[in-house]
Amino acid sequence: MNLTHRVKAFQELTVNELYDLLKLRSEVFVVEQNCVFLDQDDKDQKCYHVLLYSDDQLVAYSRLVPAGLSYPEMAIGRVITSPSARGKGLGKVVMELSIEYCHKLFGVGNIRLGAQTYAKGFYASLGFVADGEVYDEDGIEHIEMVRQG
Repeated sequence: MNLTHRVKAFQELTVNELYDLLKLRSEVFVVEQNCVFLDQDDKDQKCYHVLLYSDDQLVAYSRLVPAGLSYPEMAIGRVITSPSARGKGLGKVVMELSIEYCHKLFGVGNIRLGAQTYAKGFYASLGFVADGEVYDEDGIEHIEMVRQG
């Protein structure tokens, strides 16, 4: 598996990159998870986008959110691995890249995310600690988690 990655501000994305990331987000968050919600939340334009490719196919993605947009801290959101590429450790790869680029782009500091509760152990393995109570977001249980920066 030949992995490459790109990290781009919204305005730097090509039309094809934007299409691919929106298609992947829709495939998993809307179709697979059977969750009707508006994915385009007017935050993408202010964020950076981490795109992980295997042989020119988008296999994982995340969105890096500057402090003050979703939370007081910088954040990682929309973390996703393509259904066709699961079980290969790509979620960990995209999260490690996301943490690295959060600090490169936004500076040292804590990173917050809203984790689906089933993935709490995965995020804990990357240094995130639960912070707060479980809450419902679009019919799916979530919990905020923070990684000390």
